[in-house]
Amino acid sequence: MKHFFPVVWLLVAQSAFSQSQVCPLNSNWSLGSLTHWEAYTGNNTGGNGIITTNPSNRQFYDSSTAAPAGTIGNTGIYEFNLPSVLGIQVLNSSTIDAFGGFATIPKINGYQYTNSILLGSTSITHGAAGGTDGGYVRGVSYRINVPPGPTTEPYTMTYAYAMVLENGTHNSNQQPLFSATLATNDSVISCASPKYYLPTLNNSTGQGVGATLDTALAKSEGFYLSYKLSPNPDPDENNPNLHLQDVWYKSWTEVTFDLSPYRGQQVVLTFETDNCVPGGHFAYSYIALRNTCGGLLISGDTVACQSSTLIYTVPGLTGATYQWTVPGDWSVVSGSDSNILSVKIGIDPGAITVREQNDCANLQATLPVTTALPTIAGTAVGGSEVCTGTNIVYLNTTGNRGQVVGWLASTGGGTYTLLNDTTSEYVAQNLTTTTSYSVLVQNGESCAIDTTSATTVLVDPLSVGGTLQPNSMQFCEGQDKDALLELTGQVGNPVNWQSSPDNINWTGFAPTYTDTVYEINGLIVPTDFRVIVQSGVCPADTSAISAINYVNVPFPQATIDPADTIICYATSAVLNAEITIGTSYAWTNYGTLTNAGNGVISSLPYTITPTANPVGTVGNIYYVLSIENAGCPNLLIDTFQVRVLPPILVNAGNDTSVVVGEPLQLKATSNDTTSPAGDSFTWTPVIGLNNPNIYNPVGVYTAETDEVQYYVTATSMYGCTGVGTVLVKVFKTGPDIFVPNAFTPGGATNNLFRPIPVGISSLAFFRVYNRQGQLVYETKRIGDGWDGYINGHMEETGTYVWMVQGTTYTGKIVFRKGTMILVR
Repeated sequence: MKHFFPVVWLLVAQSAFSQSQVCPLNSNWSLGSLTHWEAYTGNNTGGNGIITTNPSNRQFYDSSTAAPAGTIGNTGIYEFNLPSVLGIQVLNSSTIDAFGGFATIPKINGYQYTNSILLGSTSITHGAAGGTDGGYVRGVSYRINVPPGPTTEPYTMTYAYAMVLENGTHNSNQQPLFSATLATNDSVISCASPKYYLPTLNNSTGQGVGATLDTALAKSEGFYLSYKLSPNPDPDENNPNLHLQDVWYKSWTEVTFDLSPYRGQQVVLTFETDNCVPGGHFAYSYIALRNTCGGLLISGDTVACQSSTLIYTVPGLTGATYQWTVPGDWSVVSGSDSNILSVKIGIDPGAITVREQNDCANLQATLPVTTALPTIAGTAVGGSEVCTGTNIVYLNTTGNRGQVVGWLASTGGGTYTLLNDTTSEYVAQNLTTTTSYSVLVQNGESCAIDTTSATTVLVDPLSVGGTLQPNSMQFCEGQDKDALLELTGQVGNPVNWQSSPDNINWTGFAPTYTDTVYEINGLIVPTDFRVIVQSGVCPADTSAISAINYVNVPFPQATIDPADTIICYATSAVLNAEITIGTSYAWTNYGTLTNAGNGVISSLPYTITPTANPVGTVGNIYYVLSIENAGCPNLLIDTFQVRVLPPILVNAGNDTSVVVGEPLQLKATSNDTTSPAGDSFTWTPVIGLNNPNIYNPVGVYTAETDEVQYYVTATSMYGCTGVGTVLVKVFKTGPDIFVPNAFTPGGATNNLFRPIPVGISSLAFFRVYNRQGQLVYETKRIGDGWDGYINGHMEETGTYVWMVQGTTYTGKIVFRKGTMILVR
């Protein structure tokens, strides 16, 4: 049996206090190995907790032996009886933990740890392991010889831990575990020896499983549920293929302890990570140690930005109380009784102090602080316009308070790229795209980074002259239309057009002409044209040439009237043209023209007067007249536009009934939208009307009139008309509502049950009920009625109750009710 003999390193220098504060060699694994540490692996068949003896289910690695049997130079130790999986690893470079997403070597409150160890793995035992039940156990220990010296001078050690634990659903004392233990030769220092596990309600079954996780307590202790499933199958034999989402993690937390009471003595610091006691649920942890042992240190900015909120921290003591003080005009935001203090910074400099105390330690620290004015971003300046390619622009900042953290550049879309430049002047060179620049400014690390307003360097593309369309043209004597040149394919804007009689000597237009199209006129000799194009500040370019050949034959001439005309629907329009130069002509859209002529011009001037008849058409109709003068290759093309208005539809209202002496309000409307003030209306005959020349006359009738058929004509501003009709029946009785006593749904006649209002202007309701009192039909619209169907099914033969209420033209209420018989 191999025995475990600890090796002790004495780090004692009694001649100077500064030396007595030096940390033990490789206490923070800075050598990249476990040298000076002791280690062990095994299983926890006897329960979770440190085993200091050497039973058969433990493998020890002492600090006096080289790897692999000992720890000297050893960087990794395998799990107990599992030579393929490392259970203890020294980490010299940081990665990201797969379950918790935190760094495997931490930076906490400004302090960057340089090394850590990974204690444990995701491996499980599922019962027997080397013939012994229990889960994997791994631990490392350091025997610290505390330097002699006054016990009033702190000798501290600070470690950070993070852990990943799978919930085993066991009672708490059998859950996966991470522990840190500080012990003297004869006892454990309990106030510096915490244990961490997922707490349960201790309500497991007789088989030791099924305990309920105390989720609220776990979260309050800093545990979070990982989004990743366990890599191991559910140990429940009923779910062999199920992987549970029940892995929890706790990110980095710092802890400190004071060894000054043990000056000149030896203490042992042990870190251990255990699977659950049955072995089917894993645990692993990370541990990092600071390389400073000279007492409590406050982490935080020593130059604090005024009006900002900053965090100051000290490593925590287990079960400690905390007392903080800050400069006079600073205010505490939170954490006055914790190891993490949030403060609002004032103007005054001073010092931050803290005292933390538990049963093992009484530590205090002071951090002198000064204040800095807040950042002022200022403005980025120097933007200009350049041509793409070879260019240079000098950009600066102005009005800022603070230092340049970096320049930002954006070529559009609001996305900025951080440039590797922290100077106050940035030189932008050889730009090919318009770019906006702004600057990140910060007045010290504790002040917020602010961004200047942007300055823009406008980058113009190279000038491209483009082409003139057409590239050649025939131009007749006196031509005054249809000789249009258009610039296309250019990059930049026209600076001026030029002309030349010989393609050698060019003359610019005067005054300057900068449009992209040009109508040639007054030409009397062959002439070439081109355009000077410039893109911003780039050198100008010249377009391709358009050659215009002069033809010494007159261009056709004519006058047309009207060029545009509006006609009513189903009417015609006369088109007039007088040709003064030309030998022949032709029409398009010939099929709707009459009297269009035969196309031959017999003498000059020559007049044609065709008639356009766009029957059944609404909208714009175009009639194109083309005139030729023999010898001139170009046609004179003139277009007549005839706009045909839609037919006017007039609604005079529904046929109605009225009683003698009762006023009837009539109202006509039209669909015409061409008249801004509306159409005019005329009613015929004028019987009973107060005014036949308005859209809404009132009719009052005597006993001599039985009925009147009115015709109302609407006339638009263009003279277009439409006619509507309405029939008014005159009853000799008073206003009333008549309702039939029977109807036959689905029949050829009498198939709609509805009220007949006489002298009634509106219905409040018309309702029909069946024999059970259920409403089967209701309406408020005069003329509507019930067809005998409900939900697509015809009602049965029987008696139905109805009631109706309406209002007369004089405002009187009329109510009637009764019964009717539905006959199928």
